[in-house]
Amino acid sequence: MDIEKQNIPCLITIFGATGDLSHRKLFPSLFHLFQQGNLNEQIAIIGIGRRDWTNDKFRSEIKTSIEKFVEDTHKIDDFMAHVFYQSHDVNDLASYESLKVLSDELDSTFNLQGNRLFYLAMAPEFFGTVSDHLKSSGLTKTTGFKRLIIEKPFGTDLKSAEILNQQIRKSFKEEEIYRIDHYLGKDMVQNIEVIRFSNAMFEPLWNNKYISNIQVTSSEVLGVEDRGGYYDKSGALKDMVQNHMLQIVSLLAMEPPISLSSEDIRNEKVKALRSIRKIQPEHVRSYFVRGQYDAGEINGEKVKKYRDEDNVASDSNTPTFVAAKVMLDNFRWAGVPFYIRTGKRMKEKEIRVVVEFKEMPMNLYYQKDKELDSNLLIINIQPNEGIELHLNARKYIEGIDTEPVKLSYAMTAQDKMNTVDAYEGLIYDCLRGDATNFTHWEELKATWSYVDTVAEYWDKNPAPFPNYPAGSNGPIKSELLLSRDNFHWWDF
Repeated sequence: MDIEKQNIPCLITIFGATGDLSHRKLFPSLFHLFQQGNLNEQIAIIGIGRRDWTNDKFRSEIKTSIEKFVEDTHKIDDFMAHVFYQSHDVNDLASYESLKVLSDELDSTFNLQGNRLFYLAMAPEFFGTVSDHLKSSGLTKTTGFKRLIIEKPFGTDLKSAEILNQQIRKSFKEEEIYRIDHYLGKDMVQNIEVIRFSNAMFEPLWNNKYISNIQVTSSEVLGVEDRGGYYDKSGALKDMVQNHMLQIVSLLAMEPPISLSSEDIRNEKVKALRSIRKIQPEHVRSYFVRGQYDAGEINGEKVKKYRDEDNVASDSNTPTFVAAKVMLDNFRWAGVPFYIRTGKRMKEKEIRVVVEFKEMPMNLYYQKDKELDSNLLIINIQPNEGIELHLNARKYIEGIDTEPVKLSYAMTAQDKMNTVDAYEGLIYDCLRGDATNFTHWEELKATWSYVDTVAEYWDKNPAPFPNYPAGSNGPIKSELLLSRDNFHWWDF
């Protein structure tokens, strides 16, 4: 990702500043933006937390985190001079009144021109409360812009998301709300649009006439770690499918926008998401597979099953794996399945898109006793970012045998030096007012509408868990999901 330098004066207020996300991602990202000159002296950052810390104590903690996660720390002392802390009770209006006094003071000191960005890196049950108090305290009444970044989950279903959205909209307009999805900040995810719309060899073929199926995989070798309490209430369906996986599907399936403006791109993504075929309860088992990991072995180390993890119910019905066949009922994609799968404690950590093209009609090199390899476009998002194109070529000097060949581009170490963390790019996009890589309410509404039926059906019909060993590619039924259509998962 190439970020053009554009200094924007702003007061950035981070709620949940003493939490893990702030230490691992947010402050290292902000520091790198400052270090690279994308944030200048007209910037101030207020960390909000419950702990009774002083500015010096908070700065010491943040400095330690930055030194841990950022290799080059020159300018770190200059950056820390822009960092402040306030102990805060999110339910107490007096805390917000104190915050307003500090905010106005910093606005004057650093000439921030009234621009304010609020980042809610905290438990979602506080989102509405904080937004209400930001308005009632006068913090959102400013001469510059005001913007709100919200982490997922945004609601637990469509109904709760609508209630939360209505509450937040009392304080912020839709165009001021930035619902962050860090997958959309990944360099190779953003490259999906570039690959599609800037290459004449792909876009004319990007339809049901030439593509047989598309597969999106996001797998982890890790379990739930210390997130058992949260994860057991959400699972893979709500934690991954409803946001990350369907966002990638929308980028793969959307029509070409009339421009690269955030509004035009969003409009096409919303159309794609709305065209996803809604699943009736009686058909959930035909389109979705769920799994939960059992004990197993990963990298030679024995790991326990999900139900034995901390803060997880011993009879938990929460899926740690989901595979789905997503159908889009529109002119471009009618009949083409989008297969998605995501899971924890899988064989490998990877995020990958595989586009499988149809066989040529009357292919001269087809042989009954030997299957011709499929043409594939592979977009590797993590860990080895790059693109691969699998083709067939002649195998022998004489004869007609073919063999698959691979044309590939892998992001080099030098390339990676010029890329940024997903959070870094997304925070900077928000400062610039570019909402392209954030989730619009209409996108959120469409994805919740799609997964709610599945979640309700699974809640009422417990599964025979666990059903896949840790260190595998998931339950056997996920293979059957594709084999019924004469396809298979592409694992490399």
